[in-house]
Amino acid sequence: MSKGKGFRTFSIDGYDVLVGKGSHDNDALTFDVAQPHDGWLHVGGGTPGSHVVVRNPTKGDIPHAVVEAAAALAGWYSKARGAPNVKVDWCKRSDVTKPRGAPAGLVELKRFKTIKVKPGLPAGADPDA
Repeated sequence: MSKGKGFRTFSIDGYDVLVGKGSHDNDALTFDVAQPHDGWLHVGGGTPGSHVVVRNPTKGDIPHAVVEAAAALAGWYSKARGAPNVKVDWCKRSDVTKPRGAPAGLVELKRFKTIKVKPGLPAGADPDA
């Protein structure tokens, strides 16, 4: 776990997964930390929640199991945490833009896919972190 940063860090099957802690931190994570080829996820339907970034240094396809686990994290760190299932939108970071004058944390997606998952943490993760 990272301390003192605007995001939490998880490791899933060798991929670093970063989870924003608040709306300003989400903006910084998405636009300052994430690279264009990284994966980006957020709970769909306008539900407030953390931006989630999957580091992708090889620029290849991110394995489906990693996308599923990152999507579960996006659900966990959202207002939909208690739902049995959530729809999470995911795309490359390069498909995420910020509308001019938009409040912190608000973004638009050029193109994305949606995955349905149960909100949760990776095995062994600290739920209070």
